Amino acid sequence: MTFDLECRNVSKQFGDFQAVNDISLEIPAGSFFSILGPSGCGKTTLLRMLAGFSEPDQGEILIKGKKMAGIPPNKRPVNMVFQHLALFPMMNIGENIAYGLKRNKVPKQERDKKVADVLERIDLPGIENKSVHQLSGGQKQRVAIARCLVLEPDVLLLDEPLGALDLKLREQMKVELKKLQQAFGTTFIYITHDQSEAMVMSDQVAVMNHGRFEQVGSPQSLYYQPNTAFVAGFVGNNNRIEGVVESIVGETAIIRSDAGQQFKTTFPEAKLHSGQQVHLYIRPEAIHIRRDQNVTSENHINGRVESILFDGGNSQVLVKDTESSQELTVSLPQTQEFNDLTAGEMISLSWDIRQSNVFSANNKSEP
Repeated sequence: MTFDLECRNVSKQFGDFQAVNDISLEIPAGSFFSILGPSGCGKTTLLRMLAGFSEPDQGEILIKGKKMAGIPPNKRPVNMVFQHLALFPMMNIGENIAYGLKRNKVPKQERDKKVADVLERIDLPGIENKSVHQLSGGQKQRVAIARCLVLEPDVLLLDEPLGALDLKLREQMKVELKKLQQAFGTTFIYITHDQSEAMVMSDQVAVMNHGRFEQVGSPQSLYYQPNTAFVAGFVGNNNRIEGVVESIVGETAIIRSDAGQQFKTTFPEAKLHSGQQVHLYIRPEAIHIRRDQNVTSENHINGRVESILFDGGNSQVLVKDTESSQELTVSLPQTQEFNDLTAGEMISLSWDIRQSNVFSANNKSEP
């Protein structure tokens, strides 16, 4: 099978700093693949090597099965969209999109047809003669992508292209970008530190940390089955509880928190033993909230509402356990049942043993 993009044991070092460390990946044709990680994790260095702006110290990069060693950026079958778009303000929209075609000596009649076609496909027909400053932020974004896609690259590289947009426009453009990728069928390689962007748009996501891929998988697998403490803490929101493994029964571990609470969790992939120091992760949205404090479950605490962080559908409640003072963040259900919840109120929290993840406290890559 020929992949649109392959990396084979790619590494890059700057002095004593290992920016990219033994990265390997295979990306099938037509994929939306995101590289997600915090600032300084090496994702931009990797992208620059894919584009040809930098050569790896070790390893190989292949596009459509062809090795890219020594091939400059302008000779690679890739194009790149930058965060600040880099549209030419002295050119109109048609001239901006046709720029690469003109440099490739495509005849004017064919250029004009390709520009009209690509504008139709990005749902901005007939704007060839408009100037850049007449467009909204979202329209500029689509034009910048169209300028790349009109050249029909095998791979489109996107370096945090939504970073300069306001929050509402970013949310809209996440959907727009996914639609564009599906419409054109081009392989997108998307670099971001924003987990929401990666999760919403991608077929596959690589979570990068300290120059390495911690885990590569679908957004769902990263969310529900994180392989490492870093992935559990970086993808989505989590409560982290420190404790020790008190006992193990089958695939269920009983954890005694440092604050004295006892919790149960499953650990089908983890290797744990009694007495081991661990960190337990529970997502705020996995915790059930009730006003009845007589509820019993395998994981249950009674607590006091410390504060309500209201943000519509993303609202959360900060709850302190009355016995241990352990604080947990809980998603506030939008069922109207808790619309009148107030600080100081006593409530109960519970969660299923399958909805938590446990990792050794010795894991060095925790966020």
